Amino acid sequence: MFPKIQNFVVFVFLVAIQLNSPYAIAKVVDHSVWDTLLKSHVVVKMNGAITSVNYADFKKNRDKLNTYLKTMASVSQQAFDRMSKDEQLAMLINVYNATTIELILTGYPDIQSIKDLGAMFSSPWKKEIVSLFGKQLSLDDLEHGLIRGSRYQDPRIHFAVNCASIGCPALRAEAYVGERLQAQLDDQAHLFLSDKSRNRFVQDALEVSYIFKWYREDFEKGWKGIHSLQQFFSQYQDTLHLDIKQLEALNSGRVYIKFLDYDWFLNDVKS
Repeated sequence: MFPKIQNFVVFVFLVAIQLNSPYAIAKVVDHSVWDTLLKSHVVVKMNGAITSVNYADFKKNRDKLNTYLKTMASVSQQAFDRMSKDEQLAMLINVYNATTIELILTGYPDIQSIKDLGAMFSSPWKKEIVSLFGKQLSLDDLEHGLIRGSRYQDPRIHFAVNCASIGCPALRAEAYVGERLQAQLDDQAHLFLSDKSRNRFVQDALEVSYIFKWYREDFEKGWKGIHSLQQFFSQYQDTLHLDIKQLEALNSGRVYIKFLDYDWFLNDVKS
């Protein structure tokens, strides 16, 4: 083989290896811009169980937010398919949360709730404002079609996706990343369930967020062998501060599960 041709073949081979390496994929899904925005504009309370968002400051950095969303939109389906499941899910959750912030900024400060951005017969979650894989999707498409999709089947995602509302689990003050996703999701679950304003045992009833009613099927699909809400809550008995008698009552079905009203007011620092 001629030296020039041989060098060219070696060059192509090395490029192919790099393009398919985890490092190359990691560079495609760099979440550092989003991470910086979150660290700068999310106010943490109760060690992270509750957070509020400084939308006024976010609006000043809207160009950076849109730069991040455009970067995510440039990730091809092929590059996405080469990622690990955790890298994929981290990216989808980040895009959902970042797009939700951008949606709020389209009406801020003249709104009190994300619902104000809808109309009488249309939902803000139905707007095709998500750019992914060369398509325009809605937040509902992203959440229900992809994040909740059969490839992941992890109910803890409901503690990670944020709907810009007080009743929603806290917007995490850092980006989700594939290499730490499992720890981040578990932390989100513990943080949300530890918040007694939204999940608490009162007399003979376990009062919990309405999220558990909306998405009950996700918590009963068999994640970690769990097939009921009672089993799910039992896994977090220490986080929910259940004593032995309460745990026994829960496991035996003698505990009434009450779903609390959801607070749709904006999770703004001014709220």
